[in-house]
Amino acid sequence: MRNSEAIEKRRTFGIIAHPDAGKTTLTEKLLLFGGAIQTAGAVKNNKIKKTATSDFMEIEKQRGISVATSVMAFEYAGKQVNILDTPGHKDFAEDTYRTLTAVDSVILVIDCANGVESQTEKLMEVCRMRNTPVIIFVNKMDREGKDSFTLLDELEDKLTIKVRPLTWPIGMGDRFKGVYNIYQQNLNLFQANKTKREEEIVSIKDLNDPQLNDIVGDAFADELREELEVINGVYDEFNREAYLRGEVAPVFFGSAVNNFGIQELLDTFIEISPSPIGRESDSRYVEPNDAKFSGFVFKIHANLDPKHRDRIAFLRIVSGKFERNKFYHHVRMEKNFKFPNPTSFMAQDKSVIDEAFPGDVIGLYDTGNFKIGDTLTEGEKMMYKGIPSFSPEIFMELENLDPMKSKQLDKGIRQLTDEGVAQMFIIQPGNRKIVGTVGQLQFEVIQHRLINEYAANCRFAPKNYFKACWITTEDKTQLESFIKAKGNYLAKDKDENLVFLAETQFLLNMAEQDYPDITFHKTSEFKLES
Repeated sequence: MRNSEAIEKRRTFGIIAHPDAGKTTLTEKLLLFGGAIQTAGAVKNNKIKKTATSDFMEIEKQRGISVATSVMAFEYAGKQVNILDTPGHKDFAEDTYRTLTAVDSVILVIDCANGVESQTEKLMEVCRMRNTPVIIFVNKMDREGKDSFTLLDELEDKLTIKVRPLTWPIGMGDRFKGVYNIYQQNLNLFQANKTKREEEIVSIKDLNDPQLNDIVGDAFADELREELEVINGVYDEFNREAYLRGEVAPVFFGSAVNNFGIQELLDTFIEISPSPIGRESDSRYVEPNDAKFSGFVFKIHANLDPKHRDRIAFLRIVSGKFERNKFYHHVRMEKNFKFPNPTSFMAQDKSVIDEAFPGDVIGLYDTGNFKIGDTLTEGEKMMYKGIPSFSPEIFMELENLDPMKSKQLDKGIRQLTDEGVAQMFIIQPGNRKIVGTVGQLQFEVIQHRLINEYAANCRFAPKNYFKACWITTEDKTQLESFIKAKGNYLAKDKDENLVFLAETQFLLNMAEQDYPDITFHKTSEFKLES
């Protein structure tokens, strides 16, 4: 297959949502409609399947939430669809932010009862920063929720983006009859079915067709005609170019748990969503049709299969063609590596591939050579930008409860922090390990994994820090003065960069004021600039 054909064939997108909006369920149902799985089970439906396909870590099964990004691929309507399902929980937002650097578009899931929630707004801000094209899926229409027009106004107001409904619900909750597909001009009736696909039932091109009244009843038919008239009067015609520029978000309605509205969403997504786009590096903008291979690591996962103690780096291919067993240049390490077993994913099921193209996300078995943000090329010295580590908001000291397992604990915390779930700062003397995260739940996950995957008994003790700031300066005298004055609050990250652990906003402000020639970085993005 030629590169241009492969690029046009691919669709790589992320699914994002506030917790409990139904994101993981939607992911599973897209796999069902794509033929990647035969039967879907809701997360809590034990009769069918214990857990959702994309939630495979033990702690995810116990808590019923997604805490790691899953990658899944399937073919549908002649396209190769790559889904990145992200954690919804705010404590794992950083993993989601990084994942958004690896996708070309996004499906944002909204609960029709709760509307736009705080995490939704934050995620949308990240999409807006990159002008990522967004499709909105309003979920749980089989339950009572907000009026659909009210929801559209809320979406525009809180997410600061224009919207354009491409499907429209007929009723809601107990009165939910189905959705009318405005884009394709056909009707799909609602039947609650949690496990099987629903076939399209009836196609109505003319809204004045009396068959519409026969199917949904006079009252619903009249209501639908009136509401569609309002939609066409208030909202501009759907413009694909505006969607691709991130200026307008098409909106779909449905019920993921009942497989309803999914077909319309998937069919339209395949038609309108972007094929793989290029990325900015520190030296130039790289187009997907560049002949030479390049890609970047946006996620690392240790012990994806606990039986094999494997560690996998997730690489998004930006340009060229990746080939198995070919040597590629690791830019940061200035070394060449080849990969005999590159893999593609269906959640935790992996298969070895011989080649991959722009838009694909592949797994590379890693013995510790990769860090998040690393770039692989065919020799060009460049680094992809925009994959920062944020300053943590919660800090705890890692305490070893079994001195005999010190090596396991050290290896475990280093591998887990390499994944990006947390950051580690070492304070000397004493080699004290301070772990920083953006959410409390991450500490539970880290402790659970250290105990269960590394047999390292440990606990976390809270530390009273406000923010971790990476510091840089060209004024050696001022740096020496700062180190002398603030030595008790200085640490090094895993890359030996100096970090100031400020106890309060006031003390950080004072440090910035007293040492004007020192820059206090709130993210690690500065490393690319140095």
